[in-house]
Amino acid sequence: MPQIKLGPTAHVDTFARDNLPAFDLWPQILLDRPEFQYPEYLNAAVELTDRNVERGFGDNVALIGNGRRRTYKELTDWSNRLAHALVENYGVKPGNRVLIRSGNNPALVAAWLAATKAGAVVVNTMPMLRAGELSKIVDKAEISLALCDSRIADELIACAKTSKFLKQVVSFDGTQNHDAELDRIALDKPVKFEAVKTGRDDVALLGFTSGTTGEPKATMHFHRDLLMIADGYAREVLNVTPEDVFVGSPPLAFTFGLGGLAIFPLRFGAAATLLENATPPNMIQIIETYKATICFTAPTAYRAMMAAMDKGADLSSLRIAVSAGETLPAPVFEQWTAKTGKPILDGIGSTEMLHIFITNRIGDARAGATGKPVGGYVAKVVDDNMNEVPRGEIGRLAVRGPTGCRYLADKRQTNYVRDGWNITGDTFMQDADGYFHFVARADDMIISAGYNIAGPEVEAALLSHVDVAECAVIGAKDAERGEIVAAYVVLKANVEADEVCRKRLQDHVKAVIAPYKYPRALHFVEALPKTQTGKIQRFKLREQA
Repeated sequence: MPQIKLGPTAHVDTFARDNLPAFDLWPQILLDRPEFQYPEYLNAAVELTDRNVERGFGDNVALIGNGRRRTYKELTDWSNRLAHALVENYGVKPGNRVLIRSGNNPALVAAWLAATKAGAVVVNTMPMLRAGELSKIVDKAEISLALCDSRIADELIACAKTSKFLKQVVSFDGTQNHDAELDRIALDKPVKFEAVKTGRDDVALLGFTSGTTGEPKATMHFHRDLLMIADGYAREVLNVTPEDVFVGSPPLAFTFGLGGLAIFPLRFGAAATLLENATPPNMIQIIETYKATICFTAPTAYRAMMAAMDKGADLSSLRIAVSAGETLPAPVFEQWTAKTGKPILDGIGSTEMLHIFITNRIGDARAGATGKPVGGYVAKVVDDNMNEVPRGEIGRLAVRGPTGCRYLADKRQTNYVRDGWNITGDTFMQDADGYFHFVARADDMIISAGYNIAGPEVEAALLSHVDVAECAVIGAKDAERGEIVAAYVVLKANVEADEVCRKRLQDHVKAVIAPYKYPRALHFVEALPKTQTGKIQRFKLREQA
């Protein structure tokens, strides 16, 4: 592996760089493409705001949220005032970790940009986390200052009361009123701020991801990484222009949301619409009102949007639908393409890799396929000994590129990175034409009577039946077979949930895919358990089973 050499740092608090994994545990980082060359000193937040004003986009709308539009000039001035407050009133030093707790609103974006301009390492957190969960994050990253939407400060204040590290919780106003402590202090500050000249290899963001043990892992991303996902995927695949308007459901606390709803639009002078409650009806309203062009959400939401189109919803402004979070079932791909005539692009990313690294492309999208690597990434399917398996065979996905897994002081680094490759925990197959096909999360493989059965394949078969609105498939323990395929099905309105329907669906699966894969247990449910982003929580179904 090539020798890793980090560029200069502006961090006076060296915690983040000190806690990077040892270089021999890193994946190989591929930075040879011209679009990934950046100056030694780089502040990502400056590039996303002040630089756009310099490029003549000052009057373009940057953010839409809480009933207001804010231009690039306004966002630049706002984040600069907040940065002054953080440095002058709260003593933020380059390299300090700053936690932010908020739903998806413009104030969160301004706070993230301000802390990044001040040279801090930002930790964005989900609004639904409780004090105990926040404590694990605070302890792991040794965070002393937190910024919080004043409407949801209780859990963070409770966390601070018992925390060895967290000393200050400062409220900002997540609504359009600018009426909380941080806003009031920032009001009198100058609109110009000399941002910290961070190194391109300085850590800018810690993205927390939940481990199976409940012990969170912190993924470490540099200033250059934040720009590379835009200069790679967003430029190559989405071809973003200043005329684009983004909408979506993932929380900005997730790197998928931060990329799709903040970094991508702001990198290209486009607009981001932000919704604190991104239900399909709310997203539809935003698409109709602001003529959104690019949507980021999960397959379940696209199904709901198609149902709304049947009732007259106008989604004609959308030019691209990006589906991620979980694999896009082939029936949803086919229905969306037939109904809208527009591409729906499946892709896979991870918090460790920061964003999407394998994707379908406009004019080159196949139902049931995840696609091919984003420019700069390479991927292969390997066995347990890291040998590449023949095309058409199932194995583990290995990937490397300009971004990669770096856990903050974590023994689990060696689980994710092997021989310079990132092992994502997904089972994949690469076909003869080079397209990658998602089979299952490694833990979604069902082994029944010696057969390997991929839950998502059974779900796609069920979803292709006219009576099925939604479904999830898991392996349920069985004395005779080890596991059986168990399906949880939400039926469409006015379909009778009875034994006749159960047999009809089981027979349908046997007809569509190999009969041994059919769900021997089929439960009718009112709703499926989901995360805030619309991902189905199969682990909750496993607990019930």
